[in-house]
Amino acid sequence: MNSISHLSRREMLLTSGLIVTGLSQPSLGQNPGSEKDLVFRTTDPNNAEPALQRLVESWITPTKYFYVRSHAPNPLINASDFRLSIEGMIRRPLTLSLAQLKRFAEHSITATLTCAGNRRNEFNREGNVGGVQWEAGAIGNAKWAGIALADVLKHAEVLESAKHVWFEGLDQIEKGDAIIPFGGSVPIEKAMLPVSNTQTHPGVLLAYTMNGKPLTADHGYPLRTVVPGYIGARSVKWLGKIVVSDRPSPNHYVATAYKIVKKTQAIDWSEAGPIYRYPINAAIASPNPNAVVAPGALTLTGYVLPSGILGSRVKRVLVSTDSGKSWTSAELTGQDNDYCWQLWKANVQVTGDTTELIVRATDNRGGFMPARVPWNAKGYLQNSWYRLPIKTR
Repeated sequence: MNSISHLSRREMLLTSGLIVTGLSQPSLGQNPGSEKDLVFRTTDPNNAEPALQRLVESWITPTKYFYVRSHAPNPLINASDFRLSIEGMIRRPLTLSLAQLKRFAEHSITATLTCAGNRRNEFNREGNVGGVQWEAGAIGNAKWAGIALADVLKHAEVLESAKHVWFEGLDQIEKGDAIIPFGGSVPIEKAMLPVSNTQTHPGVLLAYTMNGKPLTADHGYPLRTVVPGYIGARSVKWLGKIVVSDRPSPNHYVATAYKIVKKTQAIDWSEAGPIYRYPINAAIASPNPNAVVAPGALTLTGYVLPSGILGSRVKRVLVSTDSGKSWTSAELTGQDNDYCWQLWKANVQVTGDTTELIVRATDNRGGFMPARVPWNAKGYLQNSWYRLPIKTR
């Protein structure tokens, strides 16, 4: 049941040739966006988001505009040597190549991924928060193809007492004096949901393509998980291992990160639970922040993502030009699928007294954007009213 120790695992990967230096497939060297497409918050490792106006140009986010979140440099993986191991509380431990994985039925789903830290920089108004200083672009909606995690787990014959499924990536993150992989885990009930091409039950996918092409290096080539409805951290890139267990993963990014805490002492981490579902969120994509606009009619655009619950749908998107005294309903565009965002636009009247534009939203499962979200030390799940400062002339 125990995961391989951090250093011995690294040595095994290096000596096996699975992770190599200077060897890549043609698609591996093609990262999704250039400096013109994405705003890089860090480059070692890559963490980048698009300009919001670009982000909402289409319901499906082009790969070049899809945000990138990494905790270590991209591993260079020899696809011919790649193996996915499935172990733990199963009757049939498996080690599968890409070719063997592709013998399972292929499914495709459309799902929005969003970082738990999307809009993190807004928390700095109340107190500094660490982490990548995301604005509102750490989100994207893509078409993913691969195989159902549930199909693989059924083939491995999961034991009845299993409660969680762990994911481990092939990246190598320096953490203190150890090298660890990025990891995630999901409850067994989520892992065993079937995947349907009709979007009726978009369960967890082991994806190898994104928007009709092989995954890029920045998005997890050659294999990643896609966990609809959950924060992006649970969709582990460069997937190398799956462990079925009776408890959540002990990986740092489940046990002592991606939690809502006010303080970061050991007791605070241990008493807080991992974040799974994302809350409803929305943002204004145009005009640009601090744009100078003339009083009168103005068209706003943006995105809205309902809560990460099956069946959740956007109920209303409301915008205000007078600090929330009055609200105008926005028009929704794009398909209305489970676990997907919608785009919106609204025509409003701006006056010489307008200093900011505000958007808030609700969904049919009770999700709403509050006027203020309580500050937390890591800047997660910022979904308060989105406020865009503008100037009038």
